[in-house]
Amino acid sequence: MSPEIITILALVVIFAIATFLPINMGALAFVAAFVVGTLSVGLTTDEIIGGFPAGLVLTLIGVTYLFAIAQNNGTVDLLVRGAVKLVGGHVAAIPWIMFFVTAVLTAIGALSPAAVAIIAPIALTFAARHGISPLLMGMMVIHGAQGGGFSPISVYGVTVNTIVEDEGLPSSPLAVFLGALFFNIAIAVVLFFVLGGRKLIGRKVDARAEVPAEAAHAPRTEVQGHGAAPGPAVGGDDPEHPDRPQPVRFEQILTLIGLVVVAVLALAFDLDIGFVAITVAVVLALFSAKQHKGAVSQISWSTVLLIAGVLTFVSVLEAAGTIDYVGDAVIGLGVPLLIALLLAYIGGVVSAFASSTAIIGVAILLAVPFLEAGEISAVGVVVALSVASTIVDVSPFSTNGALVLAAAQDVDKDRFYKQILGYAAIVVAAGPFLAWLVFVVPGWL
Repeated sequence: MSPEIITILALVVIFAIATFLPINMGALAFVAAFVVGTLSVGLTTDEIIGGFPAGLVLTLIGVTYLFAIAQNNGTVDLLVRGAVKLVGGHVAAIPWIMFFVTAVLTAIGALSPAAVAIIAPIALTFAARHGISPLLMGMMVIHGAQGGGFSPISVYGVTVNTIVEDEGLPSSPLAVFLGALFFNIAIAVVLFFVLGGRKLIGRKVDARAEVPAEAAHAPRTEVQGHGAAPGPAVGGDDPEHPDRPQPVRFEQILTLIGLVVVAVLALAFDLDIGFVAITVAVVLALFSAKQHKGAVSQISWSTVLLIAGVLTFVSVLEAAGTIDYVGDAVIGLGVPLLIALLLAYIGGVVSAFASSTAIIGVAILLAVPFLEAGEISAVGVVVALSVASTIVDVSPFSTNGALVLAAAQDVDKDRFYKQILGYAAIVVAAGPFLAWLVFVVPGWL
């Protein structure tokens, strides 16, 4: 049996075991990477370890450590109250604020994971505080990032437009940008109403206290982060007067400055957000070492194991030539519309486990030979492949999905993981087809 087939079967086995047994899929994937990589693909252990996603692991650790500190000292609650005040207390507006803020960040050039890493913890804290579906809030952030991610000055946009121009294909940067934006907005609208958005319409919260207006004087449960020092309830409110927020403390001011520093260095100067976040977190911890001694335990270690293991195995799959093997089989079919559909699925499925930027490039390059024949709209196919390869970043095995999973607080992580995985399965199954149906079949681009 060829290495390509063996790696595919191993992936199926990993999913099957993790589905029916309470075993971390990352641990299973590490075992598969070692066994399949050495016995079937012929890799050395050093080569297998070379596929370890060190950058993503550092990002997950740095961001969750930083926001654990921000959560414990009440800074995240200050940001949530600010968001409430911005929209006049209208709860239904908050998911859309998060969507468009993230979209703007990626549209002006921020890397999608950086934007999600900054916005997701704030969005999910608000969701937990006001009974909003964490799946809705998390996916609104990710789809916002993908919606703005194809502007002509964004990373995705520059990548796609450069490849298209280099290959001499008809190009339309505006079509790529608007196509991705409106496709993600459409998904966000569906998500909003399916995941309880209608119940949020008309609901308001007290913008002063950041508690439901109708329950502003009701008793409030105090939730302290692990390792947090005794003090006021999370949110910085006086427990005897929940409608009277406490003054902003010095450590909260420092944390706000730290978050701004992270945003500026990661978004404007393109520094690694993992290194920047963990540096700021350590600096903040130095000011209140005893209070934040438990913050390290709040890092989402199970998520780190999950993502690191799966992506290490994916590197073995790539080394085995599995992606090229499947792509060559598809190109050999010779039917342009069918090839475009299957390439969209290849881009979607692979991107759910790997770098979207890299997969977009591969998918477009695979499409070049039949696009040059002119039998099908090149712009439509490029837009469809771009959308199909990025909307699946909701997967818990992608950078954005992993960040949302790690950022969720006060939720059952196993249940949330299954919710994200279920939604990702729907997106992978239907997303590429819808992108193909909208952008390729009509031939209007």
